Amino acid sequence: MPLKEIIIPRDAVGQRVADYLRSALPDLPESVLRRIFASRDVKLDGVRVSRDQRLQEGQCLKVYIPDTSSGSFSAAPSLPVVYEDDDVLLVNKRAGISVEPDARGGVTLTNLCQEYVRRTNPDAFPPAACHRLDNKTCGLCLFAKNQQALDILQDVFRSRKLEKYYVCLVRGIMKPPEAVCHAWLVKDALHARVRITDHQEPGAKPVSTGYETLESGPVSRLRVHLITGRTHQIRAHLAALGHPLLGDDLYGDRDFNRREKARSLKLCAVSLTIDTDGRLPALDGKTFTIDPPF
Repeated sequence: MPLKEIIIPRDAVGQRVADYLRSALPDLPESVLRRIFASRDVKLDGVRVSRDQRLQEGQCLKVYIPDTSSGSFSAAPSLPVVYEDDDVLLVNKRAGISVEPDARGGVTLTNLCQEYVRRTNPDAFPPAACHRLDNKTCGLCLFAKNQQALDILQDVFRSRKLEKYYVCLVRGIMKPPEAVCHAWLVKDALHARVRITDHQEPGAKPVSTGYETLESGPVSRLRVHLITGRTHQIRAHLAALGHPLLGDDLYGDRDFNRREKARSLKLCAVSLTIDTDGRLPALDGKTFTIDPPF
């Protein structure tokens, strides 16, 4: 029986074990999750726990998953491909899977992309991520299928020759309903989070976030233009404006999330347009879009 071991990150503090496992193992069927708890195959710091046990940062969660040969659970979830050519692979990342290895462990989106390519060409260049999405964020994520494309696309993202749009749900009504907001972002690597400030200080980087209201109410739907691409920028910037994202327990309002029964972060990368200056002509002028799952 395979063992899954996870160190609980800061943004999972206070979550129920069962809710966290649904996020950390998005392809685990609910029937298998129930069986795991019924068999007492979940341990927290070495002690068997129930599905309602609350999590703390740094705890070690061990889950004994039924053998994949039984067909009850797939350890390698399918890859939702949006677009592919000889140079790139564009996929629709599900929430709860990391782009690259981190403290959560488990299968990454990079693993899945590499496995996908190896099925048809075992000697192919292993796809590499051109940018990142948070573990809890879903949506469009671009991978390069050769070194030349990787170099070009990393330059494109670095020089911001692209347009990235997200859809999210936030608390409250935006005033004004449309704006471009500027601030400074400071990373707190020790606590794996960032903070937003209205003035420059040592280590701070400028951030610009545009938004427009699509639906207004106690929970508003926004289309967000990510002008700069900093760590947790949308989550932290909107929270600093007084409108935290629904489902965000790290920067947001936990009581509000619970009242709205939001078990996942409502943030999706829905649109990507790239300008490579003719270096990858198949991509130039194309806009790729998906619908958010919420």
